Amino acid sequence: MKILVFEYITGGGFNRQELRGSLAGEGSLMLNALLDNLMRLNKLEITIMRDWRLEVLPGVHNVIIGPEHDVTEEFARLVKQADLVWPIAPEFDGILQNLCQKVESLGKILLTSASTAVAVAGNKFKTYELLNRHRISTVPTRMLDNSYSPGEWMVKAVDGVGCSDSYVIANRQDFERLELRKDAYIIQPHLQGAKTSLSALFKQGSGWLICANLQRFERLNQQYHLTGIVVNHHPDPGSYQSLITEIARALPELWGYVGIDLIENDQTWVLEINPRLTTSFVGIYDALGINIAEAVLQLLHGDPALNPLYNQAISVKTKQENHAG
Repeated sequence: MKILVFEYITGGGFNRQELRGSLAGEGSLMLNALLDNLMRLNKLEITIMRDWRLEVLPGVHNVIIGPEHDVTEEFARLVKQADLVWPIAPEFDGILQNLCQKVESLGKILLTSASTAVAVAGNKFKTYELLNRHRISTVPTRMLDNSYSPGEWMVKAVDGVGCSDSYVIANRQDFERLELRKDAYIIQPHLQGAKTSLSALFKQGSGWLICANLQRFERLNQQYHLTGIVVNHHPDPGSYQSLITEIARALPELWGYVGIDLIENDQTWVLEINPRLTTSFVGIYDALGINIAEAVLQLLHGDPALNPLYNQAISVKTKQENHAG
């Protein structure tokens, strides 16, 4: 079986602009972890797309994407040669959704959620509406407008990834200093609590919890910056399975690996649904001994076998400008 892995940042998505180290660092973490999982299976012919400024990776076929290439056309060309396709890409500007649609239109097997799921989960306001409609506890959200009410607020890009385009608003002066397109941002109350995430697998309305993770942030000026994740921090994450089941039923188009961001205080609030690999994925094999790539391939024919070989917490250090865990 031939598989194409396209990590957008390191695979040429920025082939005609500056390749920022912070973005490439996060992308490399996820790409290397996925390739490690895939190469353990010894039954796949793996092709990756690779930005012309980065070193080629061993053990896989590297297709170099230079500034002269149209990355969308190259992706489509390589999809046609593959049996399976695993894109890793941000949701902003419709990037992930468009990649998924291309794979679907070419009739190849997509190893991530369908484009219809990305259209919802990649939009924070649509996600809020979906969760609220299904009575899943979620942070009250509205589109940004010119009205300000006293209190602390979070303003986020409606299709943003992680903290890169999110701002803490503490007063009217902060609010009035924002020069943002109102139709491109949401506003939410700034809730305090533990910032956690869930790693899970989904398929046609069913969901399987893999582990719960603790996210560590530092706050600089008006923005949060993620500094690390403790993967599998909770020794008995079973209490989260019911939430995963509710989300699976609310958005049955979710498929494969998905990350769920939470805020936990006196209750558990769902912040985001990330229909793609997240940085927490990087620590799962070391934390549990579970090969997630193998489990995702099992979804093509049945239920995944999530049998941990061990159960320990693993710290993944990262300090990225553009991050979701």
